Amino acid sequence: MRAVFDIGCMTKLPGKPDLILPKFRAAIFVHGCFWHRHDGCKYATMPASRPEFWQGKFRENVGRDQRNIDGLLELGWRVVVVWECEIRSDLPGVADRLEKWVMADATENQHEAKGGDYSSLTRSQPLTTSPQASNAFLFSEV
Repeated sequence: MRAVFDIGCMTKLPGKPDLILPKFRAAIFVHGCFWHRHDGCKYATMPASRPEFWQGKFRENVGRDQRNIDGLLELGWRVVVVWECEIRSDLPGVADRLEKWVMADATENQHEAKGGDYSSLTRSQPLTTSPQASNAFLFSEV
């Protein structure tokens, strides 16, 4: 299900984020761990049949995700990726962290959220190689 506040805006944004908040220039992707290859996640398994096909498919997905994030950052959007496993394990915590991220000042959004508490945030590993990479962060598996 896709929730948006500005349909016209969504259709023009790279990757068509799952949730956009134009007032906050915030784009939220909810990624399935299997299809989007969440590193180290138990749900990001490799099918036993046709491994070459699947490796190529996953490589394309990850590359497209990265290009979409880069595109949004270049347009001045803040971007967050929420992983399926996080939602499965801690939906209330994810919702709380997302709310804090959306409402926080832009300079505070240049961090990686781990464990449901913003008091211990540290600078994230950039998701992109673009100069605006610090505007993107992802919620890691709790």
